[in-house]
Amino acid sequence: MPDSIPFDVAARDVAIRAIGATIVDVPTVRRHKLAQTAVSAQSYVIVRVRLANGAEGIGEAATLGGPRWSEESVEAMKANIDAYLAPALLGHPADRIAQARCRLDAAAKRNNAAKAAIESALFDALGQTLGIPVAVLLGGIVRDRFPVLWTLASGDAGQEIEEAEQKLEAREHRVFKVKLGAHAPEVDLARMQRIAAALDGRAELIADINQAWDEPTARRWLPALHALGLRLAEQPLPAWNLAGMARLRGQAGMPPLLADESVFDPHDMLAVAQAGAADAVSLKLVKHGGLLGLQRIAAVADAAGIGLYGGCLLESSVGAAAHLHAFAALPVLEWGCEHFGPRILTADLVETPLRYEDFNVLLPSGPGLGVRLDEAAFTRFART
Repeated sequence: MPDSIPFDVAARDVAIRAIGATIVDVPTVRRHKLAQTAVSAQSYVIVRVRLANGAEGIGEAATLGGPRWSEESVEAMKANIDAYLAPALLGHPADRIAQARCRLDAAAKRNNAAKAAIESALFDALGQTLGIPVAVLLGGIVRDRFPVLWTLASGDAGQEIEEAEQKLEAREHRVFKVKLGAHAPEVDLARMQRIAAALDGRAELIADINQAWDEPTARRWLPALHALGLRLAEQPLPAWNLAGMARLRGQAGMPPLLADESVFDPHDMLAVAQAGAADAVSLKLVKHGGLLGLQRIAAVADAAGIGLYGGCLLESSVGAAAHLHAFAALPVLEWGCEHFGPRILTADLVETPLRYEDFNVLLPSGPGLGVRLDEAAFTRFART
């Protein structure tokens, strides 16, 4: 279909005619190890929304190793989209996205990742209909490139050093997040020391503890990580322990703290701000229920003086593109983003993958999300 449709035609033909959800499983180039799980393939739910005018939008919901990172699994996402969320929107005008979100919230509680995938697909279809990028629908493009980090998560310091050197040489990444928490703190510290010594100031490091430590452990080991020049420490304590995070921030010799699992909705963000529990917050569509929810979280954080960091859950170029459009429209994004997900997959799901250059990832151009499904790859990895 053409890139642009006259608005008078579009206004009459944007009713939602079909919503489909498909699970895909894409192998990763190496094992990705977190504190609570490890994955060698990444699973997604790809949502396709078709409008009466023929426009089709795509969205994506990601998870890590099933319902371990949050309560949603790809199997649950698909089941709830098919049975509850999609029927709530059939016939609804796609240009009333905020109203569509109210319908989704009435149809099912939480299910943030599933709702985010549907909302992204709605924005994509509407953007294609109007011939404009999603970021324009969200308020306009503030930036079209984003400093992007790479995560080191094999658990093998030697392999991780080699991986980091390759990324630096290719000028793809110069900030590296290291996944900790799966081993004893002294083992993790020794690994971080090896990586920091090998990189020797040529790159910056972030530690992601994934809620694995209690407060005494964090109080003991975070200063040692800070001494390595750590840029951020992500979620060292369980998500509920905001008071503990605030006490850590009040201790001398601590790195800045990044809240991730502590913040799903605006109420969570307000609680973190009131407690003084974080220096920055990780923004993710799967947590916040979509692009509009992400904007709400960012507004609360910005008002509280808490920095914004573009988090990821190893999305393909579909989910990563949706995040980049949301980030492009934010007034500030102090800490860059981590949307390296497409590069850790053995194959991407889109015809033209995202571009990475000079340590940045670029906003895809064109109407909607700016990416289109590679039908052959989609069929190859679709779960039957």
